[in-house]
Amino acid sequence: MENQDLYPVTTNELLDKKAALAPKNVEAWRNFSKTVFEAGALDEKTKQLIAVAVAHVTQCPYCIRSHSKQAMRKGASKEEIMEAIWVAAEMRAGAAYAHATIAMDEMENTKTH
Repeated sequence: MENQDLYPVTTNELLDKKAALAPKNVEAWRNFSKTVFEAGALDEKTKQLIAVAVAHVTQCPYCIRSHSKQAMRKGASKEEIMEAIWVAAEMRAGAAYAHATIAMDEMENTKTH
């Protein structure tokens, strides 16, 4: 299966079709997204680096492309983007290991025959 079959290329036509199916929701989403990524206590570059990391944890290919591009436009270097990705990888792996405590608890409390 080709990559474009699995993840179709986003086109303005597709975006318009999706928006037409739920225009109020799309308008609310766009306003929310715009507000979230505006500079505040965190600058725009930092917010985009966070988005790159989260996009890798959620494994959204569209978000990875979009936020990597936006991070660079906001001044992030390739090294900063890769470092953010490594932070995401550590957090995802760390969460799996941390949840081992649940398995340990079950193993300790389960009687075997």
